[in-house]
Amino acid sequence: MMSMRSLSRTPESVATRQGLAVALATSAYGISFGALSVASGLDVWQTCVLSLLMFTGGSQFAFVGVIAAGGLAAAPAAIASAALLGVRNAAYAMRMAPVVAGGFWRKVGATPFTIDESVAVGLAQTEPRARQVGFWVTGTAIWVGWNVSTLAGALLGDVLGDPRAYGLDAAAAAAFLALLWPRLRGRQPLAVAAGAAVVAALLTPVLMPGIPVIAAAGVAVAVGLFDRPRPGRDPRTSEGRTQP
Repeated sequence: MMSMRSLSRTPESVATRQGLAVALATSAYGISFGALSVASGLDVWQTCVLSLLMFTGGSQFAFVGVIAAGGLAAAPAAIASAALLGVRNAAYAMRMAPVVAGGFWRKVGATPFTIDESVAVGLAQTEPRARQVGFWVTGTAIWVGWNVSTLAGALLGDVLGDPRAYGLDAAAAAAFLALLWPRLRGRQPLAVAAGAAVVAALLTPVLMPGIPVIAAAGVAVAVGLFDRPRPGRDPRTSEGRTQP
């Protein structure tokens, strides 16, 4: 019979713990969004509808950021910025389709939960079942936590003051980096990460929100096209392997 310790170390349980930890950090970030959204001029119910239906933090922050800068007259630009950032979710959906598996309606049900964090936790696992667990646990837990914390932030925005004073604007980024860091092994992943970071940093001050993210993703595409694995080389380390 399996011991409790063995059960707690199964791939599925590890994926569950990772998903819940990321959800906790991301939910805290939702307080920041709720407060900033109300401060930008949207009311509480508009803020909550954004989280319920849009449910992608980067696009939501881009939307309220443009609204804050230009008022409701800037709504078309805000929608365009949010849509640009949302393009990456379509790429996530194609990558996660084999992980989610199942029929048409199962994939439709997974659509709202196909976000940065759920994809990262899912793909961080090595077992197929653990990938599914990581994806679903992370996506659903963040959806619940994000919407609850958005409401709290919108209602308490004036009391909280500037959410950045509490470091809440960095919570989701820190959680995502913690998932990414163990995967940066070998020259190729490090080169992609460094190149994407440089591209995003250079373009963010001069381009509208959304475009730097897409351009940074292009670094990985370029590396994949021009640095294809050769026979006998491990693509994860960009180093040759001794053949038996």
